[in-house]
Amino acid sequence: MLDIKFHADLQRNLWFSQLPIFFQNFIFENAKLLHLEKNQAAFYVGDTFDGIYALLEGSVEISSTDEHGNTILIAIFEPINWFGEISLVDQSPRSHHAIAIKSSKILYLSQKNLDILLNQYPKAWYFLAQLISQKLRFAFLELNAIHSRSLLQHLAQRLNFILQGYGNIENVENFVIQVSQEKLAQMLACSRQTINQLLQDLEKKKVVEVSFGKIIIKDYEQLKEMAYSTGLFGK
Repeated sequence: MLDIKFHADLQRNLWFSQLPIFFQNFIFENAKLLHLEKNQAAFYVGDTFDGIYALLEGSVEISSTDEHGNTILIAIFEPINWFGEISLVDQSPRSHHAIAIKSSKILYLSQKNLDILLNQYPKAWYFLAQLISQKLRFAFLELNAIHSRSLLQHLAQRLNFILQGYGNIENVENFVIQVSQEKLAQMLACSRQTINQLLQDLEKKKVVEVSFGKIIIKDYEQLKEMAYSTGLFGK
């Protein structure tokens, strides 16, 4: 059974907090706690599906590798964030790497336990579909930003995604993002110099404050306006 100290942490996750009691209790009783060291993977591209995960402490990078062996950074997850659920539906191999970028504590619910849950409570599929749909929605928003937003707006949107935990946080309370400019550049497929210039623009607008290895959001409302405005704001 999961240590009681993690129960309150899980309730901070929007998806988990809205699960019916039977589903929450099943997770509490059957999930295991994993400790990943820096650069240790929960899974790699091509691995067979073995269960779903929730990041409780630390940070996890979701990435893939191109044909030349270069890393393609998709997202950086911070607590509390669920991942690894996509392969549950189609039973295909993992499509991404999930690698700890610092010492991390991760909750793990195995495929065996998921099979037991779904056999006993078929309704649980509905809630797992919600979790998958949450990721799909953000993937479409990201595609839309690539094709219809300026790079400054795209950056503002990505910062907002990170603050929201990619849909896992209902009310943003922590406005400090622990991410380097190099990582942001990888996520937006541009140079570090470009990201540095864009962050300077945001600093001039008093939207952010840039520090070593982190970005402090000073005006969250303006950040959201820049991210989702359909006008010329941010170009």
